[in-house]
Amino acid sequence: MTDSALHPSIVALVSLAANIAANHPKQGLCQVDKLKQYGVAQAQIDAVVEIARHIRDEAAQSLDASFDEARRKAHATSMLASIAVGEAGACCTPTASGKSCC
Repeated sequence: MTDSALHPSIVALVSLAANIAANHPKQGLCQVDKLKQYGVAQAQIDAVVEIARHIRDEAAQSLDASFDEARRKAHATSMLASIAVGEAGACCTPTASGKSCC
């Protein structure tokens, strides 16, 4: 291992955290197995899981708040405008086969 290479246990910890924070379908379970093989303490694995979940949940809450604020503003604007939105003002366009996404 060179001086700039990360120890495999560090790579596995980072990968585990990224999988959890990104809501990856595999959830980092493979990394948990590797970490146990490397002798990483369960308390350290648990700490990484807790931090990753906290970051994931914090990001979701922030996105939800942004979405709610945008909806509130859009509702206020539409209440003032009270006019139908034409094709040019649609919030989404149909798929290539013509299916609506709204």
